[in-house]
Amino acid sequence: MINKLGQIMLYVNNQDEAVRFWTEKVGFHVISEEDNGEGMRWIEIAPSKESETSIILHNKEFVAKMSPELNLGTPSLMFFTEDLEGLYGKLTEENVTVGEMVHMPSGKVFNFADGEENYFAVMEIKDKS
Repeated sequence: MINKLGQIMLYVNNQDEAVRFWTEKVGFHVISEEDNGEGMRWIEIAPSKESETSIILHNKEFVAKMSPELNLGTPSLMFFTEDLEGLYGKLTEENVTVGEMVHMPSGKVFNFADGEENYFAVMEIKDKS
């Protein structure tokens, strides 16, 4: 039985640019980097080294050649934060494309795009303690 989401595969055109975006602009960390020596390179990133879920950045072109049947479109990712306004301000300062702050029944949310125009959402989760 599945009981936890471990990793999210994100297929990108330029892995180095994707790493720079996620680490320098969003504040994620590189957890690990692997290269099989045959063109398959993957980079694991996450909000912190203790994060339970991470993103694996894969080379879209290489994966498409290996597995042409796969849909390599961007997965829909929803991140959580306890400081939505602070994150919105940081991303704006970093010249990241951000959408409007939207009020939903479950809380405030906005989206942002990486350098390849993949969009991601962030929702504010209030500390329940």
